[in-house]
Amino acid sequence: MIFVTGGAGFIGSNFVLDWLAQSDEPVLNFDKLTYAGNLNNLAALDGDPRHLFVRGDICDGAQVAALLAEHKPRAIVHFAAESHVDRSIHGPAAFIETNINGTFSLLEAARSYWGALPDAEKTAFRFLHVSTDEVYGTLGPDDAPFTETTAYAPNSPYSASKAASDHLVRSYHHTYGFPTLTTNCSNNYGPYHFPEKLIPLIIANARAGKPLPIYGDGRQVRDWLYVGDHCAAIRRVLEAGRLGEVYNVGGWNEMANIDVVHLLCDMLDGLEPKASGSYRDQITYVTDRPGHDRRYAIDARKIERELGWKPAETFETGIKKTVRWYLDNQDWVSNIQSGDYLKWVEKNYEQRKAVKGKA
Repeated sequence: MIFVTGGAGFIGSNFVLDWLAQSDEPVLNFDKLTYAGNLNNLAALDGDPRHLFVRGDICDGAQVAALLAEHKPRAIVHFAAESHVDRSIHGPAAFIETNINGTFSLLEAARSYWGALPDAEKTAFRFLHVSTDEVYGTLGPDDAPFTETTAYAPNSPYSASKAASDHLVRSYHHTYGFPTLTTNCSNNYGPYHFPEKLIPLIIANARAGKPLPIYGDGRQVRDWLYVGDHCAAIRRVLEAGRLGEVYNVGGWNEMANIDVVHLLCDMLDGLEPKASGSYRDQITYVTDRPGHDRRYAIDARKIERELGWKPAETFETGIKKTVRWYLDNQDWVSNIQSGDYLKWVEKNYEQRKAVKGKA
């Protein structure tokens, strides 16, 4: 069995679904079910004895320790995190609590469990920590992409909290010999992506006839990674990664945000044309996010060289699958866009007035 934290969130649920599609090894799925955790993501596993879901908080070391002792997993894959930069600006405390304190509590429970294992099981055990490229800060337009040795320079409470968690994981390997692995990924996209992030937000707002909010000039560049490719990379690192190592996982797909939005609008124009005009007509430029990083780019040559992984999807193939999924799963989108989510959107965008004079 493997123990997955945050397995009801976007990347975590995709990982659990992909894992059980390719393996009969059971998954203990541990998730707090905050706003971003959604059991509907895992509806396909209802009644599947290989999937055991437990609601809980990684900050609760006693609960984690009890589950480890009962189920005796051979590995922990740690996705659980607060992950939205804008939310971290409005309320950083939750990011400190989950990403730093929660990772510390999880590490302590896992280290105690690992230390008591028989020698063979102890040698085989792995703790894989899933992190982000945002810990490296921002790049200029001509800078080389981030490598695993790029100095950390986080610029938001979110990225700072993830950087702290990365350092904790590293320290447990170097201090205690704890068998850790860390992955730092670029921007994921794909099915079950919570619609506060760029791609699902644009699709949902476009279909609803709402403004498509673009921060600043929209020229912020991100490296886009299809979530299924990310899940494959994590499986490969878990299988064969060198202990204590960091592996950057990227899609080799750098695109400016505004270009992504234009592409989405053009795809929707073809798939669900408006009565008149283009979805591009809904684009609205708004005040930029404070401290908005300009460019992220991942150099993913290490994971390809050492472990043979590279993305199977181009941005063109991945985005087609993603748009089609959102159009085919409107009930999922509608259920997400209610309650706390709508309150969050209102709070975030009420502070960002449209900026005139941009096209």
